[in-house]
Amino acid sequence: MPVYPNQSSSPRELSQDSHFAPRTVPQPSFSVWDRFRGKGRLRVSWTQSLIAILRSSYLNVLLAFVPVAWGVHFVGTVSHTVQFGSCFIALIPLSKLLDYGGENLALYCRKDIGDLIIVTLNNAIQAILSIVLLAHCQLKLVQSTIVGVILLRLLLVPACALITGGARIAAQELHPHLATLNEALLTIGLLAILLPATFFAALNSSNSGGGGAVSDDVRGDILKVSRGLAVILLAMYLCSRVFLHNPPNQSEGIHERKEAPAELKEMVQKMAEEDLEVNPWACLVLLVFTVALVAVIAQFLVESTESMQERHQLKEEWFGLFMLPFISFSAECIISAVYFVHFYLQQYLGPGTSLSPPKTLAKARSVDLSIQFLIFWMPLLVLLAWCSHRPLSLLFDLFEVVALIGATFLVNNVTADAKTSAMTMLALYFMIALTAWFYSGQPAIATMAACVSIHDSLAAEGVPPGSTFTNISFGGFHATLDESQVSNFTEHLLNLKKLYDVLLLVEQSP
Repeated sequence: MPVYPNQSSSPRELSQDSHFAPRTVPQPSFSVWDRFRGKGRLRVSWTQSLIAILRSSYLNVLLAFVPVAWGVHFVGTVSHTVQFGSCFIALIPLSKLLDYGGENLALYCRKDIGDLIIVTLNNAIQAILSIVLLAHCQLKLVQSTIVGVILLRLLLVPACALITGGARIAAQELHPHLATLNEALLTIGLLAILLPATFFAALNSSNSGGGGAVSDDVRGDILKVSRGLAVILLAMYLCSRVFLHNPPNQSEGIHERKEAPAELKEMVQKMAEEDLEVNPWACLVLLVFTVALVAVIAQFLVESTESMQERHQLKEEWFGLFMLPFISFSAECIISAVYFVHFYLQQYLGPGTSLSPPKTLAKARSVDLSIQFLIFWMPLLVLLAWCSHRPLSLLFDLFEVVALIGATFLVNNVTADAKTSAMTMLALYFMIALTAWFYSGQPAIATMAACVSIHDSLAAEGVPPGSTFTNISFGGFHATLDESQVSNFTEHLLNLKKLYDVLLLVEQSP
């Protein structure tokens, strides 16, 4: 006769027993409003909520840089480097507060809705920064930042999660349906970027004999294609959220199905039983106030980016791909580094006070974050640019497209067997960073991303419309020339070579 487990055992204890499936305590069915009000759970006062927010992270001490960033901006006599640095540091604790507010607000919602809230708020800083860049018409920097955020979430964040957890988190179990859905969404988002690049490359190749691939007409066609693709991507993302919330021909969500991993079911159970720290109204006030501060400081930061790049000779491509995306990850990076050092010091110095690993990294939401930015925020930015009469398209630099292809290919491969290992992701991320440091970008793509008419832009530079461009770089000299300029430049070089040969003969003569 089988022996049944003790009913007083915890779900974690039962999940470790090889003979029994994890037991979940049935939760009463509440409406959305009842869940939000925390019906059936311990109420949290405003005072308790405020104390919990202030004590949520030691990074809150950096909130002192928020008034510093305001002061530096309004003084006006401080260097742009100091202004950029103060704004960068001020955004670190604000990013952590958004994460904390999202984590607590998710406890008042269903698992799928809560995950959507957390992912959206984790992307909030980069989304706001991209919108501010769009308002300043720095469209090429917007595109580089979009790609940089996706690369960061796909490659660097999982690698840091692995390093932080050490050998104890060598692999992360994934739901097979979620892994398949993520692969499909990443692929469709990548194809939406690849199609305009292929379209432009084909036109540029066929018009190399004297046509005009870089022209207002071609840009108009690419904008129409991009806006259509943006609508399709947004529809895809909304359909994927519906699938997670209510899968077809299923009466329950993915996390409620029998074949769902034990870790996923246990996570849902923990969310239902976790002690509340902040009441829902305090979460909303915190999030609204923090988003407003982020928007203002992002405005200050963007105003200093151009001077910052010129002063330190930072290429726009590298600045957008790696510098700006790191803002949203800097808080988790600091916490990860502290946890990593603390963990290994304990191994040598003995146990002491314990630190918990970073929540965002431990819950492995990085792929969800990159997918949302790729097929929600990116097309939304294209449509916002359309409404504000700015020519932001999905025509990205070829280097950025290839980098995304490599990252997506790697991520899809390591998640194909429903397990993920991130060491190779770290290597690829630094390979891309190293290459981008020396990359100046495609001049034609930069021209197509200009906020002014391409005809006027080329005319102001003395370049005939329809010209093709060539990058020239040697001995610290960098230039972008059209066909006629390349011809004149080559002729001058040949004349200098002839003059050098004559001088060499004179010097060698007796």
